[in-house]
Amino acid sequence: MNTPTLETKRLILRKFTEKDLKAIYTIYSDKEVNTFLPWFPLETMEEAKIFYEKQFANQYAKQKAYNYAICLKEDDIPIGYVNLSMDDSFDFGYGLRKEFWHQGIITEACESIIEKLKSDGIPYITATHDVNNPRSGYVMKKLGMTYQYSYKEQWQPKNIPVIFRMY
Repeated sequence: MNTPTLETKRLILRKFTEKDLKAIYTIYSDKEVNTFLPWFPLETMEEAKIFYEKQFANQYAKQKAYNYAICLKEDDIPIGYVNLSMDDSFDFGYGLRKEFWHQGIITEACESIIEKLKSDGIPYITATHDVNNPRSGYVMKKLGMTYQYSYKEQWQPKNIPVIFRMY
């Protein structure tokens, strides 16, 4: 199964499509939103198309993946994302446009997706956050995750030292 559509009280969680390129650009071009992400903010719509193809379309071609667009039910336009790495780490990641921060949207989306992961037999998930981004850690705690340890990494492609907290 690959990214089946889910719904919550306020949200539609679905695959990104090529029709979402403007929304992808909006999410991934914001410097503040992307401060703690492993890529540089997008600068053009062409970069958004390449990003969509690499990060989403390629994943949707696989037999199993979880790469969600977070959309408000009122307009079905992506305002964020949640994804799961399908390697042995089962690394869980998320992001949201800053005008939607502090509304419980990421927590609501993640709770629904975690339930789906459990029902699909995913045995565990992991997640990390930069120590300079404690809000992400608060989301992990709300989701029932517990801190395990910290580690330092030279983060690529940004080539900066980061101390991560592993949950």
